[in-house]
Amino acid sequence: MDTLALEAKGAKSDAVTGPVTPARKPKPAKKAKKAVFFEVEILDGKTKEKLLLLDKVEPNATIAEIKSMFHKSHPQWYPARQSLRLDPKGKCLKDEDILQQLPVGTTATFYFRDLGAQITWVTVFLTEYVGPLLIYLMFYFRVPFIYAPKYDFTTSKHWVVHLACMCHSFHYVKRLLETLFIHRFSHGTMPLRNIWQNCAYYWGFAAWMAYYINHPLYTPPIYGEQQVKTALVIFLLCQIGNFSIHVALRNLRPPGSKTRKIPYPTRNPFTWIFLLVSCPNYTYEVGAWLGFTVMTQCLPVAFFTAVGFIQMTVWARGKHRSYLKEFRDYPSIRSPILPFLL
Repeated sequence: MDTLALEAKGAKSDAVTGPVTPARKPKPAKKAKKAVFFEVEILDGKTKEKLLLLDKVEPNATIAEIKSMFHKSHPQWYPARQSLRLDPKGKCLKDEDILQQLPVGTTATFYFRDLGAQITWVTVFLTEYVGPLLIYLMFYFRVPFIYAPKYDFTTSKHWVVHLACMCHSFHYVKRLLETLFIHRFSHGTMPLRNIWQNCAYYWGFAAWMAYYINHPLYTPPIYGEQQVKTALVIFLLCQIGNFSIHVALRNLRPPGSKTRKIPYPTRNPFTWIFLLVSCPNYTYEVGAWLGFTVMTQCLPVAFFTAVGFIQMTVWARGKHRSYLKEFRDYPSIRSPILPFLL
């Protein structure tokens, strides 16, 4: 057998006896996951009438987004006046609540309630605070039809009356500026129907106080200059403290956010009261009006201070409970409004 034949035979033998790698089977293509959408049904909270059915709603849709979808079908109900609930008598869902995190199936039923016409909180505060500022000045300048005609546009001979006007005006100008440049609101709007009672409270008390303080027969405090100066110091310190707390609270919340954090003292000494009180802005507010009461020695001012203290105590207790419920590490030593007392 010649050499070429042997080489050919050897090559064929090697090809047969060598290791054989089995051919790999192609992997089956992965099936695309089927997208899961929610179906949202919105019923009238009172009549249970179906108002809207939304299909193919994204699982991560927020209540705010659902309100916007509802508004497109019912333009008369803009998002701010909508209240959506899981139960007709249940709590109103928050705008930031996410659909898939709610205790509902892929078909969610919400109950709608109309909150009525709404007004922004900025507008509410501006309206509440402009009124007392202007009303007080009308009494201070003794415009006609308030006192006897002979006193029209006259001025008081008591310097404490002029000081009281400056303090009252300063307080409300400060509030107006804080509303425009300091405060960040967790809720955007308030029912329009509530503004009348808010304005009646502020405007009515301002007129009542101003009438007696600026009255031609007004008599200064019995302890004279020393009483007025001491009260003025209290008033000014509390105004500075109140402003300091508002700035500290503002810095806790980034613009456009509703995040809540535990407020702590800063380098500003007026914020150190946070060590003992949950709502020191109310503490300073009451202190300022207490100083104004001592300064003017006027009964309507004392009554306004007492009513305000009661209302602010209610608000402070509510916020204090919210802090305790939301934050497990919230300082237990703090009181709502008065250290160790209330």
